[in-house]
Amino acid sequence: MIMTATPISATPVRSRLYWLLDPQTLLTLATLVLVAAGLLVEWLGDPTLAPYIYAAAYLTGGWYAAQQGIRTLLQGDVDVDLLMILAAIGAAFLDYWHEGAVLLLLFSASNTLQHFALERARRAIAALVELRPHQATRLEPDGSEVTVPIEDLVPGDRVIVLPGERVPADGVIAEGRSTLDESSLTGESMPVGKGPGDPVFAGTINHHGALTVTVTKDASDSLLARIVAMVEQAQEEKAQSQERIERFEQIYARVVIGLTIAAATIPRLWGADPDATMYRALTLMVVASPCAVAIAAPATFLSAMSTAARRGVLFKGGKYIERLADVQVVAFDKTGTLTEGRPQVTAMVTAPGVTDGELLAVAAALEARSEHPLAAAVLRHAQEQNVTYPEADDVTAVPSRGVVGTVAGRPAFVGDHVLARQRLDRLPPEVMAQAEELKERGHTLAFVGTDTGLLGVIGFGDRLRPDAYTAVAQLRELGIRHTALLTGDHGGVARVVAKELDIDEWHADMLPEEKAQVINRLSAKGPVAMVGDGVNDAPALATASVGVAMGGAGTDVALETADVVLMTDEISLFPFALDVSRRARRTLYQGLGLAVGVIAVLVVLTLFDLITLSVGVIGHEGSTLLVVANGLRMLWYRPAPPKAAKAPAAIGMPEPAGPATLTKGEALSYSGDGHIMQGVQGTGAPRERRSLE
Repeated sequence: MIMTATPISATPVRSRLYWLLDPQTLLTLATLVLVAAGLLVEWLGDPTLAPYIYAAAYLTGGWYAAQQGIRTLLQGDVDVDLLMILAAIGAAFLDYWHEGAVLLLLFSASNTLQHFALERARRAIAALVELRPHQATRLEPDGSEVTVPIEDLVPGDRVIVLPGERVPADGVIAEGRSTLDESSLTGESMPVGKGPGDPVFAGTINHHGALTVTVTKDASDSLLARIVAMVEQAQEEKAQSQERIERFEQIYARVVIGLTIAAATIPRLWGADPDATMYRALTLMVVASPCAVAIAAPATFLSAMSTAARRGVLFKGGKYIERLADVQVVAFDKTGTLTEGRPQVTAMVTAPGVTDGELLAVAAALEARSEHPLAAAVLRHAQEQNVTYPEADDVTAVPSRGVVGTVAGRPAFVGDHVLARQRLDRLPPEVMAQAEELKERGHTLAFVGTDTGLLGVIGFGDRLRPDAYTAVAQLRELGIRHTALLTGDHGGVARVVAKELDIDEWHADMLPEEKAQVINRLSAKGPVAMVGDGVNDAPALATASVGVAMGGAGTDVALETADVVLMTDEISLFPFALDVSRRARRTLYQGLGLAVGVIAVLVVLTLFDLITLSVGVIGHEGSTLLVVANGLRMLWYRPAPPKAAKAPAAIGMPEPAGPATLTKGEALSYSGDGHIMQGVQGTGAPRERRSLE
């Protein structure tokens, strides 16, 4: 029995009762009617008419099985469908028409139920196609509005999206503010507030305000289109278990035919009754057929992929579910994966006689004219602290150093320590000492001053994601043996993050290709999953046993490089994906165990002549449906609620850096050029000290 996958793009989302009009369902119902009619005619005492009615039941019940069996036979293989047809023909040859008809009825009904059970799993993601709008309201250069097919949109076009409408193409908001429902793509149930400059995605729903959106991608290249293409490909990407089962099925089917021939001929050499021998051989062919074995993998893995997709986790195929289930080591990127990736003010050091408000007012006045990410952090902090600031004049950016200008009539600056030394002859030693400590604790520093002297230092940090603690703890509970942190940030930040989250080892100041080298080394401990943002982590994602990309809704590379995509920025989805994969593998093994067990019992009963063909058919098809039902349990899997996590910490704030030599359990090693800081627990070594000088 070979279940073929229907392309998602060709799978319309229909009424729940559409299956009643499906040709396979209609033929199964016709077979049921004909079998009932044949039994009724026999009961009424007209045995001559019954074979003709059963012959019609053979035609309706065996139509699809015969087509598939012949198709497979022409390819040089033998499958379960052919075995069932041969068994039914053999029953008719022995004048057991009703048992052959019942066999085809139950086999047809089983296939129909399996088909629609698997379709239920596919419909969870097939509905993506229906999200795609067919038309868009394009804003012409003269200000007029024209309705056009979405295929006519090109990057640079401006479209109007009214409240309640779906966004027609990927783009960026040019005008307007609203909240958008992105749950169809990301699994995130809460609407997302967006305004000018924010990205929007095709198929998402605009809730409130009217938006003007500048198209950035062709309709065929939108996030939705790529997800649909990925899901179609995923249906064809079979797990290794499924591939092995299908290869086994081809060999096993030939073995069953050989055993059937042997069971039909050898006993006759000893004088056994020919009809009874043939009947037992046909029963053996039915009960030994590997229907349940063949359906176990697709039923389980399709259900698991559907369950994961509903929560915003996209597997690129069943084989990646199986690979993830084997993972023993997990490596994380830091920025955007374990942290929010948004700088914020985490510490302030003021010179004698200067208040925090005065320091912040000068910094905010200059940063109000800057587009640097740290500028946004300063302005947010000033707003949170209710600090008002004057407007700065003559603001000029100093590339890679900071900003200079005039605040309240006095020259002022905000930037790194190099800019501070260029602008001032003397920097207060007590402020510099505290700044050194902040740097050691992982802060990024901005020095603020005027022509009269240094006002102080502002420390910036990143905040750990609220669910990062829970995610790492859940991985421990799931049996992950080793965790690692790979980051391009400096060692102080990496050390603090690793210690805060209880990660086993950390590697800092790393280039993308160096992350891939560490993944290769970690693979000695077991299969490795790399979790990153899908951009600068692409080499590591490709090198790992399983690449897992965060935030696929905003990252092109994520859908191209990773094997598993978390469609939101929730790191807690990764333990869920790992748990789903392991449960799917256990469910598969349960189904295979059930299938093999039933086959063994039925074969033994058949060899001892303890069951009839009808009972064998019921046992065979019943076990197949039980295996399908077992696999479909994955559709209803719900993870246990996570334990309460501690409040997220800002990187660098938890504690001072400590002495120049690390404590036991932390160490540093160096690459050949002496610039890559790598912390590995278990030894002690001097820590590289980098001075602000």
